[in-house]
Amino acid sequence: MTSVSQVLNHLKTEGYTQDFNLSDTCLVCHGNSLQLFPDEFVVDKHYRFEGDTDPGDEAVVYAISSEKHQVKGTLVNAYGIYSDAASDELVKALKEKHPGTGSN
Repeated sequence: MTSVSQVLNHLKTEGYTQDFNLSDTCLVCHGNSLQLFPDEFVVDKHYRFEGDTDPGDEAVVYAISSEKHQVKGTLVNAYGIYSDAASDELVKALKEKHPGTGSN
């Protein structure tokens, strides 16, 4: 898969249907006001995209699940100078590797 939209479409077929956004201390799903704090979710896999000529094209797509809330979704975030600010705890949770997960 070569584009963010292709990855998002593929993940949707795997049940990652919610659209998460970063808040200072948690992930937020604006569709239902759900908040996921760092100890309530895992990153199942992530996909990193690097822009060939434009740093604004650099992004990471995270496939995220929460057993506690029985929800799966995605988070798209720029990295580098365009990345969103988040708490250290939230950033650490997004980078941690969990048993049985992979990355691409």
